[in-house]
Amino acid sequence: MSQWDSTQVKATVSLEEWQTRVDLAACYRAVAMMGWDDLVFTHISAKIPGVENQFLINPYGLMFEEMTASSMVKIDLQGNKLDDNPHPINPAGFVIHSAIHAAREDAKCVLHVHSLNGVAVSAQKQGVLPISQQSIFVLAGLAYHDYEGVALVDAEKPRLVADLGTKNYFMLRNHGLLTIAPTIPDAFQLMYTFEAACTIQVRAQAGGGELTLISQQIIDGALEQARQVTKGLGGRLAWPGLLRRLDRRNPGYDH
Repeated sequence: MSQWDSTQVKATVSLEEWQTRVDLAACYRAVAMMGWDDLVFTHISAKIPGVENQFLINPYGLMFEEMTASSMVKIDLQGNKLDDNPHPINPAGFVIHSAIHAAREDAKCVLHVHSLNGVAVSAQKQGVLPISQQSIFVLAGLAYHDYEGVALVDAEKPRLVADLGTKNYFMLRNHGLLTIAPTIPDAFQLMYTFEAACTIQVRAQAGGGELTLISQQIIDGALEQARQVTKGLGGRLAWPGLLRRLDRRNPGYDH
């Protein structure tokens, strides 16, 4: 599969769209670097700034570690391609994303993974347990959606949207994890916390001892604590450092 000429793409899109492409490609590579990718079978989508109902998504068949700014495919809410990008997309994979983008104005980025620890916890009836500092941030904004099979039909969309509500952490039972955010760095930061909470839970349960639960009162104050800890920057606090790490380990996402 040939790579689309980055010079051609950069010359024909706005500065805002190009920056979104760069950040989205970096996010895909960062997900791969963290070991959350599932070959080519999940998606991260981002709204193009200042344009109604236009989004960027991965070219289907490329590994997450191969994503570049120029390879991103421009689509509408129905998953139709809007440019001459030669790469195909997986329309079925956009069912969940399109439902959330259409329902939530703040959903500028939707990040979905099938991480092993995330899927393991999604299979547990109680879901995320309040047993770690990471878990309190997740539990302060977590919703669940029951498994209905592979997300292939539009009929599931209303139930997805109803279950999600206004939350930013979304656990798809027996399936995986999803985060919703107004920026790509924020979506990544939320997923980092989500996956960390799940990993800690699986390891704590594997230890076999009785678990100590955190009180609801502490969970209720978690969002304000998160704002203070990140100095109000959210995912933007760690994002520059993450890009520097990518530049050392897997450069080229900005091509």
